[in-house]
Amino acid sequence: MQAAINAFLLGFPALFSIVNPLTGGLIFHAVVGCRDDAAYASLSLRVAVYSFLVMMISLWTGSFVLAFFGVTLPALRVAGGLVVALSAWDRLNAPEKRELQKQEQAAPAETGEDIAFFPLTLPFTTGPGTIAVAIALGAGRPHFHSGLIAFSIGMSAAALAVAVTVWLIYRYAERLAHPLGESGSRILTRVLSFLLLCVGTQILINGITDVLRPLLPSRW
Repeated sequence: MQAAINAFLLGFPALFSIVNPLTGGLIFHAVVGCRDDAAYASLSLRVAVYSFLVMMISLWTGSFVLAFFGVTLPALRVAGGLVVALSAWDRLNAPEKRELQKQEQAAPAETGEDIAFFPLTLPFTTGPGTIAVAIALGAGRPHFHSGLIAFSIGMSAAALAVAVTVWLIYRYAERLAHPLGESGSRILTRVLSFLLLCVGTQILINGITDVLRPLLPSRW
């Protein structure tokens, strides 16, 4: 039980920070807020379901894809950490620029019909950064005799919790947008971006440590 909780506490903050549903919800409302309530509710639910599927597929099959192409876990962690950290740095310094980019990506949602998966889920909600983080988390799973089942339960629960959070925030994004206003949204984005920068840095440190460990003396 404790192993599952530990896996959840590892996975949820990492996935939540990179998905960033709070900022995403504000942009989601700006893009599709003109639709009627039934369509708004349907889109938010479908985006949440698709986001859960993207995270689960990345968690549990991503490492096999990497193995097929000969990419090691340390290399993934270094690359993924860089991607996440640079993305967070960009958001931290110019959140308005990031919001504009996402609004441009999701612009077809204003008139399109089947847009729940593309672009609202991929790349708008669960983009390359989310996939990289999920693959890195899943690749760190223990062997079966070392608590694989508990790890799988905890990590899957983390992905589900993030997806439920996406649904709730997207569904009621209008209520979130009005009290915050533009300045409040920017402040919230910067706070979450700093946390995301810390997550990316930690992933990068883990990758560099894995690369250097064989080169260090045994006492290290």
